Order: sequence, then structure tokens, then C-alpha cells
Amino acid sequence: MQLTSGRVLAIGFMLFALFFGAGNLIFPAALGQSAGLNVTSAVAGFCVTGAGLPLLGVAAMARSGCGTLQEAASRVHPLYGLFFTVLAYLAIGPCYALPRAGTVSFEIAVRPFLGGIDPALAQPAFLAAFFLAAWWFAASPRKLVDRIGKVFTPALLAGLAALLLQSYLTPLGLPTAPEPAYATPLKAAGQGLLDGYNTLDAVVAFIYAAFVVRVVKESGAAGRKEVARSVFRAGLTAVCCLALVYVFIARLGAESVTAIGMQDTGAPVLAESAKLLLGHTGAAILSVIILLACLSTAVGLITCCAGYAITLLPQVPYRAWAAVFALVSCLIGLLGLRAIIAAAIPVLMFIYPLAVALGVLLLLNDFFGGRRCVYAWTIGCTSLMAFVYLLRAAGAPLGGLEKILSSAVPLYACGLGWLPFAAAGFAAGLARKEAVPEKRAA
Repeated sequence: MQLTSGRVLAIGFMLFALFFGAGNLIFPAALGQSAGLNVTSAVAGFCVTGAGLPLLGVAAMARSGCGTLQEAASRVHPLYGLFFTVLAYLAIGPCYALPRAGTVSFEIAVRPFLGGIDPALAQPAFLAAFFLAAWWFAASPRKLVDRIGKVFTPALLAGLAALLLQSYLTPLGLPTAPEPAYATPLKAAGQGLLDGYNTLDAVVAFIYAAFVVRVVKESGAAGRKEVARSVFRAGLTAVCCLALVYVFIARLGAESVTAIGMQDTGAPVLAESAKLLLGHTGAAILSVIILLACLSTAVGLITCCAGYAITLLPQVPYRAWAAVFALVSCLIGLLGLRAIIAAAIPVLMFIYPLAVALGVLLLLNDFFGGRRCVYAWTIGCTSLMAFVYLLRAAGAPLGGLEKILSSAVPLYACGLGWLPFAAAGFAAGLARKEAVPEKRAA
């Protein structure tokens, strides 16, 4: 059975809303300020990694026929599949993305309206209410498409459209000179590529894709090809929406410098721009946007994390797992946004290269016949450099190793040194593929 275009569109909007959290608003706004006159090149690079890599993950999972991330990662080795999947769920769940959703929404949507109320007292109350609401929505996952795809997403897009339309009617100013990292269009595009990693959507894409595959099957799609086609169409809808929003928000950030000055993060860029463009009404609209974006993301993450946890410990009911993830996220959120981000960066530097390498391998699976040695060699070599980046981000002294890698490994300085390692591992795996038949023939 082939799904109707309307149903695929609804699933695509649901996936967009799950992807689109506060980070997807903040990072392109900050990029726009920094890129200035070169914002077009910078946001083009940002869209490649911020939208293109999530589509890679969705397409890879749909094409692989795997029902879960663990099943896909187990093509490397069953133990690696368990390790990588648990690490991924912790990173995009209660240890980082979930508490970030709550704290970012508080910083932008609530703190500016507190007046004389002490933020230290308001934050715990807000986080408790936020994660209670997220748990309630996540408690009935079968209603997720209708609640998010048909309600949250249209409201979110309407709020964004109002803010961005006003920015076109009454621009805040003209883009200014770019910062050194964005000094030329080529450098801006390269830096934009790295900035797009901050969204973390390439990691979460595998988990959301597995969830979307189940939704597509429950909606009536039959057959592997039809499921893959429907999931890809939904994913394409989602990432096109992401890219469109990135372009408009980056432009808003680029035009805001003359009016509000350079800001430390994208959060005040959006907040101050909304006040200038729409006054207090703009601030209220921004609050609704942030709350909807963060809440929809939190709902999706709790749903996926609880769904995976119940496969490991089925004795614990789904709703209980959802409550555990909501509670832990609330408690970690009390640490504050800066502390959460600082603690998570080293782990993310490790897991991101592994996620991208896995996605490429899943897409190329038929090319090398699905040989485990190709998976193992590629992931093994990638993990070596990924671990180096983990140590580097954690501030561990690398001594002479840093100089050796900087001079010997292409793209090391810009954080992409794992690419040549992954390519070397892939080549080694292919060579092993050729050697095995000869041995068997003998």
C-alpha cells in the first residue's frame, strides 16, 4: 500500500518538529552575526551539515531495512551496536539534548519576563512543569503524529513566519564585515559546515528515522521499498523545512549587528531582534516559538529513549521509563545551560564522526556486499581519531601527538581529521573483501 501525500506530509512535519529544537534557532542566528556579508556562503555550508546530514541518517536507516539503531550499528559487531546505541541515546536524551531543551526554553522564553522574580527560584518550577508536560505528551506515542505534526508544527511555523516577515518589511540594518573565521566566502562555507554540527541532528536522525519507519508501517505502507520511499519523502520534507528556516534566521542575524551589536550566543540575538521588530508582542511570539520547539523536541526524545529502554528492560513499563527520563533530564537541567554544554562537548566530538561514518556505510552497503569487515575497519579507524578529538575537547594534554597529527593528518586542525582515517579504514575493509574469496578458493 502506498501512503497518501497528505499522510507523508504530516509525518514529514512531525519529523521536522522533532528535529527542530531551540538549538536550531540559536546557532544559525549566531552564524548570521559572525558571517555578516558572507552569510550566504556560511548558511549554505550550515545547511549541508545541519540539514543534509540528518537526511543522510534518515535515508541510510530507511534503505538499510534495520528497525533500530542498535540493529544497524550491530553490523559492525553486536557489542559495538549496544555500546554505540546506548551512548547515542544518552547523548541525545537525558545527558544533553533533553535538559538543554528545558534550559534553553527557560533562558529565552521565561527569564526575560520574570521581572523581580529570582531566576534561581523560577527555573526549578519551570523545568518541573516543562518536563511534566513533555512526559504527558510522550505517554501516548501513537498520538504523536497528530499532536506534533498537525498542531505543534503549524503553530511553530506561523510564529516564525510572523517574526521573519516583519524583518523583511522593516530590516534591522545591513550585514557588517565578517569575523576572521568567515573572512572569505570559501572560509565562511567551511566554518558553516562545522557550525552545522552543533545541531546534533546527524546523531538523532538515526533514532528518529527508526521511529518514523514504525510510524510509516503503522500507517499502512507495505514492502521494504515502499517503506524506504515514504520515509525518504518524509525526511526530505523535514530537512527542506529546516534549511528554509536556517536561511531566514541567519539573514536576520546578519542584519541585527548594527541594531543590537554582537552577542555571545544566538539566544539574545533572537530575543533582542524580536523586541525591536515587534515590541513586547514580538517577545511573546518568540516565547511561543521557543516553547513549541523545545517541547516538541523533548516529547520526541522522551518517546524514543523510553521506547529503546523498554527493549533492554521490558519489566519496566513504557510510561515509567518516560517518567525516569523526564525526571533525570529535569534534575540535570538544574545545572544550567553552560555547564550542560561544556560537559557534553567531548562526548559529542567522539560520537559525531561515528554516526556519519555509519550512515555512509549503510548507504554503501550493497556496494561492498554488507561485509562486516568493511564496517569494522571503517568504524575502527574512525574511532581512533574520534577518541583523539574527545581528549582534545576535554582539555587533556596531547603533547607531541598534537603536533604530529596537525602536520600529518589532513583536515585535523578543522576538526575533520577523522575523514581520512575513515577512508583508510574503508579501503582496508575492501582489500580484506578481495582477500577472503582467494583464501576460500584455495
